[in-house]
Amino acid sequence: MSADTPFVQFRRVSFALPGAPQPIISALDLEIFRGETLVLLGASGCGKTTTLRLINRMLLPTGGEVLVEGMATREWDAIRLRRSMGYVIQEAGLFPHFTVERNVALVPALEGWTEARVRERVREMLALVGLDAATFGSRYPRELSGGQRQRVGVARALAADPPLLLMDEPFGALDPLTRAALQNEFAGLRERLGKTVVFVTHDVREALRLASRIALMQAGRIILLATPAEFMSTTEPLARAYLETLELPEPTHHRDTN
Repeated sequence: MSADTPFVQFRRVSFALPGAPQPIISALDLEIFRGETLVLLGASGCGKTTTLRLINRMLLPTGGEVLVEGMATREWDAIRLRRSMGYVIQEAGLFPHFTVERNVALVPALEGWTEARVRERVREMLALVGLDAATFGSRYPRELSGGQRQRVGVARALAADPPLLLMDEPFGALDPLTRAALQNEFAGLRERLGKTVVFVTHDVREALRLASRIALMQAGRIILLATPAEFMSTTEPLARAYLETLELPEPTHHRDTN
């Protein structure tokens, strides 16, 4: 596949639940290129997560087709397709009865890696996200902070070295300081590793910080596809409404009446 061929492509894709009055996704056209971070931005219910799940065949389109590396998702073996992608969700989605080490090792072990290679990869991935394997490897998810669980989730998603990462509001449940720290760490990781990333968020600040391009969604459609710089200067009304949330109110000064 050449560098200018879309890694993931949506061709007039629709998705509707049986009996629902409106489709969740409507006639969606989108190309995602190797090495970019595409952020799907929008309010709850606009179709962001559905779009993500159409990529890894957790959902199949009811109209049109989704292609990954030039092949329609319905033609892929579902397990093979999903193992070729890292998937990170809010609250990390770790297996609670697995240790940190076993969570990170899961996909490499399923892929038949040797025990020694898996162990080395776990150490490498935990170090990559700022966790020491000797300290954290034997712990269980319940023994970690929220930020630590998200780091383990990213390490697990990267463990088998997939070319594509799908991230569904991965930092959404964290406090603002931890969230900002992980956003910065992830931006650095993305630059070093050169992965293709599809990232779902409703936070415009996060989108502007992490995206190569932003796909602004509303009612199952993309109403704006823009670089962060283009997004900042657009006249599109919904985008402007998002940008207005970045403007902090003037502080209120109270006069001392004592």
